Amino acid sequence: MRSRSNSGVRLDGYARLVQRTILCHQNPVTGLLSAGADHKDAWVRDNIYSILAVWGLGMAYRKNADRDEDKAKAYELEQNVVKLMRGLLQCMMRQVDKVEKFKLTQSTKDCLHAKYNSATCATVVGDDQWGHLQVDATSLYLLFLAQMTASGLRIIFTLDEVTFIQNLVFYIEAAYKVADYGIWERGDKTNQGIPELNASSVGMAKAALEAIDELDLFGAHGGHKSVIHVLPDEVEHCQSILYSMLPRASTSKEIDAGLLSIISYPAFAVEDLNLVNVTKSEIISKLQGRYGCCRFLRDGYKTPREDPSRLHYDPAELKLFENIECEWPVFWTYFLIDGVFNEDKIQVQEYREALEGILIREKHGIVLMPELYAVPAEKVDEEYENPHSVDRIPVGKLPHLWGQSLYVLSCLLAEGFLAVGEIDPLNRRFSTGIKPDVVVQVTVLAESNQIKNLLQDHGINVQSIADIYPLRVQPARILSNLYTMLGRNKSMKLSGRPHRHIGVLGTSKLYMIRNQIFAFTPQFTDQHHFYLALDNQMIVEMLKMELAYLTSCWRMTGRPTLTFPITHTMLVDDGTDIHPAVLASIRKLEDGYFGGARVKIGKLSEFLTTSSHTYLSFLDPDCDVKLFDDPDEGRNSPDSEYGGYSANFCEKESQDELDQYINDVLQSTALKSYLPPTSKTANQPPMFSASHSTKEILSIMAKTKGWEVPAVSMTLPTKVLNTHRKSLNLVDNPHFFEIKDCESVLRLPEDAHGDLDCKKLVEQLKECPTLHDQADILYILHILKGADWDTELDGQYGVTVHCLLNDLYRKAGLNQEWGLIRYISGILKKRVEVLAEACTDLLSHHKQLTVGLPPEPREKIITTPLPPEELTDLIYEASGQDISIAVLTQEIMMYLAMYVRSQPSLFVEMLRLRIGLIIQVMATELARSLKCSGEEASESLMNLSPFDMKNLLHHILSGKEFGVERSLRPVDSSSSSPAISIHEMGNSGATKTERSGITKLKSEMKQVRAFHQCSSENLFHEGHSMSSSMFASMRGSTPSSPTSTSPAGSSGETSWGDRKGQWLRRRRLDGAINRVPVGFYEKVWKILQKCHGLSIDGYVLPSSTTREMTPCEIKFAVHVESVLNHVPQPEYRQLLVEAILVLTFLSDIEVNSIGGIIHVDRIVHMANDLFLQELKSFGATGSILEKDLATGICHFFYDSAPSGAYGTMTYLTKAIIIYLHDFLPSTGCAMQ
Repeated sequence: MRSRSNSGVRLDGYARLVQRTILCHQNPVTGLLSAGADHKDAWVRDNIYSILAVWGLGMAYRKNADRDEDKAKAYELEQNVVKLMRGLLQCMMRQVDKVEKFKLTQSTKDCLHAKYNSATCATVVGDDQWGHLQVDATSLYLLFLAQMTASGLRIIFTLDEVTFIQNLVFYIEAAYKVADYGIWERGDKTNQGIPELNASSVGMAKAALEAIDELDLFGAHGGHKSVIHVLPDEVEHCQSILYSMLPRASTSKEIDAGLLSIISYPAFAVEDLNLVNVTKSEIISKLQGRYGCCRFLRDGYKTPREDPSRLHYDPAELKLFENIECEWPVFWTYFLIDGVFNEDKIQVQEYREALEGILIREKHGIVLMPELYAVPAEKVDEEYENPHSVDRIPVGKLPHLWGQSLYVLSCLLAEGFLAVGEIDPLNRRFSTGIKPDVVVQVTVLAESNQIKNLLQDHGINVQSIADIYPLRVQPARILSNLYTMLGRNKSMKLSGRPHRHIGVLGTSKLYMIRNQIFAFTPQFTDQHHFYLALDNQMIVEMLKMELAYLTSCWRMTGRPTLTFPITHTMLVDDGTDIHPAVLASIRKLEDGYFGGARVKIGKLSEFLTTSSHTYLSFLDPDCDVKLFDDPDEGRNSPDSEYGGYSANFCEKESQDELDQYINDVLQSTALKSYLPPTSKTANQPPMFSASHSTKEILSIMAKTKGWEVPAVSMTLPTKVLNTHRKSLNLVDNPHFFEIKDCESVLRLPEDAHGDLDCKKLVEQLKECPTLHDQADILYILHILKGADWDTELDGQYGVTVHCLLNDLYRKAGLNQEWGLIRYISGILKKRVEVLAEACTDLLSHHKQLTVGLPPEPREKIITTPLPPEELTDLIYEASGQDISIAVLTQEIMMYLAMYVRSQPSLFVEMLRLRIGLIIQVMATELARSLKCSGEEASESLMNLSPFDMKNLLHHILSGKEFGVERSLRPVDSSSSSPAISIHEMGNSGATKTERSGITKLKSEMKQVRAFHQCSSENLFHEGHSMSSSMFASMRGSTPSSPTSTSPAGSSGETSWGDRKGQWLRRRRLDGAINRVPVGFYEKVWKILQKCHGLSIDGYVLPSSTTREMTPCEIKFAVHVESVLNHVPQPEYRQLLVEAILVLTFLSDIEVNSIGGIIHVDRIVHMANDLFLQELKSFGATGSILEKDLATGICHFFYDSAPSGAYGTMTYLTKAIIIYLHDFLPSTGCAMQ
């Protein structure tokens, strides 16, 4: 018999250690590991980590087998692993109903349990008696299921189990928006059971989704039915949220050692090496001690100051745990394994030696890993004084199975028994490697031969959709519908994937479905949902963004292929040519670069070999999926109306079930045209006289219904009854309606009883001169009779008000009348199909949202993701009765989400996005630049195209200068609002059109005395007689008060020159978008340590908050923000922020206390008085001294620059010195 080799002896030693410390706890029936001799519960996460040593040891035996017994030993160890993984699968499959519910509700009550009975697989505690929702535990299971299957273990046995795993994928794919209890089961660190979004959960879910995608769960013995499918956009969502959070762990934890599992083994979820290193160094600098790492700052678990009689902590109690948090050795095993993966021998050596020093040795060479090291109770004060000086004692479980297992695994790796590739067969460790450049393949397809010929006239050769047969092209919503079939299982009552929008990564692959190749057009070209796709410039803009997104986010094999359809809506109004913006973008695509992305344009057939392909095997005829299970299923595409490319060009006979299904979804509510054309014949006056307000129409309607008429304004911003539209005024405070005496009577038809005659009203649709009038009639009918009332127009039955409104919407879309389109969208309560996703994106990037105009009962705050219906209702409620505001709110939310994905830097130091205020500021900016009334500006805002609206928002967020110009092109007859376009200011401060028109203007300029040639930044004409087009640079023409609209140079204040209003505007913008200086919240935290609190506009921010929260916590920032948000005027809020900033400079001086509660508003008012005194001493009078009525602050003070001898900072500093005189050091020079 051969003697045992040295390595064999070492392995036997580890096998003995594993047997005595880990496998002795494994239940022989279920395979689950109990937490210890006294604990019979099995935690999902701990079980998986604890079995890793057994898995690694099995592979080491297989590789280093000296004799046959070693191979037997390897098999035995591997079967222990399979037994445990199947035991956990049993536990979860018993809760299949929870998986089904959670897909839709994402509620903490409907989630899988975190721990089970190790002997029976049954649940141990009730749904609400434990922080069960831990997405990272379920994700960890899927990640290791994938890794172990790839290493050759067979864990999944039947197709039912495959379906269940597919549903677990749906369970975790929304991790980026699910607030859970996280890796420590506590949620918020006050331990009061408040779930929060955790970076460790999002990262683990991202890793699991990537690992299990396209994996065959039957290993080498499987076929296409046992493959798991993951949608790439969900992975990307998780990634972008993870990047926005790190190195923070959650809102209440500024750093957490649990992130080690995300940035290194096992997840390797972060691809940005810099972010990995930043997070690692944060953990080392803030959490590492002499015995391991703390879990997070102020963690009270098992510290001598923790009260063991209650689970929760009082917020102010957290300060007690500072510097005495327990240290966990398990984190050093992560660092050790990380060192092996990075081939960093020094790191490996360092942590091996550190671990040797803290392990507890028993007889027979058994080493045990303690759970944690705590400060002895009698030495707490000493440790407070000198952190890391006291010798600690081991506390908690011995051994800690999770730590013990990772210790054994790290030793096997460090000693060379295992290669890193063996415990990471799916190669996750290469995630930070350099990625090759992505080239996006673009196929332009013409919807019809007519469009194909138009493009040919311009020298652009494309195929039409019919030309590419047998390849098929369908809109994205068909793919969403097909994916709802994935993971269905009748016997387990599993419904498949919830109906979710599919992003551009999903539509940029080619799909094999029933032996046909399908391409799908991206969601943004789909016009049947929301009006953004009706604006061709917006489509081009979205194309640019999606191409850039594909370039940065594409991870799959093969190149992305984007199918861009040219449809009839991309023609100019009369349909004789292609829209110039679309033409220009096709030309740019042909150059090979577009919006910073590398592109290659070509025919779809040329791209077949280089594209990424996915085989949707679950739709094969031999699978159980029935496309038409029952009449209601399958057609769950929400509010589809029209659009799509018919499958009818295949021969009728070959129309199989799939084609029928696709046609059914497309035609479920295809639009037909019912509305009569607007009558242009008689010179009749408009339907309603201009002097009638909405109020009167509504009161007539109210009489017929017997309603009480509300006194709130119900305003509709369109050409409707001119006052109707004039009533919307976002700039001044919205007034209540004044009812005027009307000479003329409303020509609304009445029946014999004097009530409104709806039938005659329907007849009047034929006599309307404009689409706006038709919209008004339909709105009245919609309110009185409801959307489903059958108008029986022209004797046709089934022509409901809803059908007519849809038809009108389509016509308005063709005419590009944006005010009308928004109005009808509001009546139809249309919602952006990705509204809930947009909202979630913003929230997950740690931005809170408010909708509606301030103050608070009307302004609604959104802090957690809401289901689409609830979100839409909330927006309509917050907008009062103003449907256009509700629609605009959705639109702005969508643009904000686009920007937070593509340009997160715009949102630095902004915590709460107040959409109502942003809309108000947009209207104010228009009023200022067009020198028009608030009503006109509000109307102009409603009539901006989506593209211009998005640009205006971008300029406001970025603080760039921009000009607004009224255009000279004749506007469509029915829209009286001026057409406006928005330009970025060039280097000279002039818009491009302005520069090109300058020669033409020179002769007129001679007559305009008040033309200043000012600094390169600011060129603007003060005269109004410039030419028929009027330009204004925002900086120059700010009115002297927030609501007045007097032209800039009118009241003898020309000494201000063109800078007038610049700082008022700056402050108003920053206040509205809640922007604060970098590092502001940390400075506020420091100042609160030195006083009892800050009082802001009557609300106090107490210093006790610093006892609960640490300086870099998002939770603290949100708290400060909520106090500041009680201030309704944005410019006043900004002055308060400046005052607090000056105050925070004091926190660096050696002063222990600066008094009790500091009243920040008093400081601002003192500074204002000092400013006024100085102005008067210079002999200023009249309008310069004018005060803002609401706040009592001088307008000129609002408009002063912060720095300089007469800057606001100077006066604020003086005011603070007077206010805090008693507490400051007596030497004069200290406060220079």
